[in-house]
Amino acid sequence: MSRFDPRLLLDPPRYPADRYAPLADRIKRLFATTQSDVVFVQAEAILALEAVATSIARPGLVAVNVVTSPYGAWFGTWLARAGATVHQVSAAAGQPIEAAAVSACLDRLPHVDIVAAVHAESSNGALNPLGALAALARSREALFVVDAVASVGGHPIDFDRHDIDIAVIGAQKGLAGPAGVSAVAVSARAWAHIDALPDFAPSSLSLAELKRNWLDRGRLALPGTPPALEFWALDAALDRVEAEGIEQVIARHRQAARASRAGLRALGVEPWIAADDAASALVTSAPVPEGVHADALIADVAKLGVGLLPGFGEIEGKIVRLDHTGLHASFDAVLANVTAFGAVLERWGASVDVGAAVRAVREIYAL
Repeated sequence: MSRFDPRLLLDPPRYPADRYAPLADRIKRLFATTQSDVVFVQAEAILALEAVATSIARPGLVAVNVVTSPYGAWFGTWLARAGATVHQVSAAAGQPIEAAAVSACLDRLPHVDIVAAVHAESSNGALNPLGALAALARSREALFVVDAVASVGGHPIDFDRHDIDIAVIGAQKGLAGPAGVSAVAVSARAWAHIDALPDFAPSSLSLAELKRNWLDRGRLALPGTPPALEFWALDAALDRVEAEGIEQVIARHRQAARASRAGLRALGVEPWIAADDAASALVTSAPVPEGVHADALIADVAKLGVGLLPGFGEIEGKIVRLDHTGLHASFDAVLANVTAFGAVLERWGASVDVGAAVRAVREIYAL
């Protein structure tokens, strides 16, 4: 078996300055937007999310922040740290938010400046109702901020149609790209909001500084020392996505989710998120059986060559995640996830039907 030569990672050529603007425009097409700007954050998406929160919040502003995982909770913490008054609307552990709960929170407040939410959760498999949340934000003339890090490539994100003001993406999930560079789409309304606030530059968390040093200078060379490897990898990932077609990438994730959920049900296991339209296309979560330790379950499945993921946050130890993200959104990966999970449950004495699960997966893929 050949081994990757790590020396291939050394001494990469610089990413050409004249390619950054076209790269940003390619990302705009993923967002289905002609009305926003895209800026790059030269770090993983968690820093881009912190930069957004830090750039839009100040004392006197009011935010309604949806929490469906630790990521949402962190975003609320960053908003509060910057001085905003934050009202958290939390879902049941590991579940998507109910739009009615957000509406009720908004109704209690005389004024709201910001509404923020994660779109699709890779940590638990929840899918939040993007359209309904966008409509609620717009009804209060609030900025609508979306963490689309996991959802891009797995779900359509219509930035302009939903009047999204800020969205953050990373390429490492549905796009199967690098984790070390991220992008933020910003509407004109969001820029006006940011420009009206006191700036805190120089700072790697300042979107205003990114705007001045890149957008306002004609989108030429990025400030700082851009990581060449990450930008070449992002370029290559977009090449692959565009060759397949973003609609087909999304369809492939949806098919993988349908097959995973059908396979679990045929196995005799109800997915953690019961409603199909409330489940992410990136991962499918399954409950850990009573009396079973999640780590032991994951370790036994790993012996079969399959990597299940643990739960994250409140649902740690309660679920395992079947990963069908990026290149794992395929028949082979889905079938391996479902059958390995079923085989281990069967070995431990659970009443499951692995054969029925295989047939259910094959049926979704018409095989």
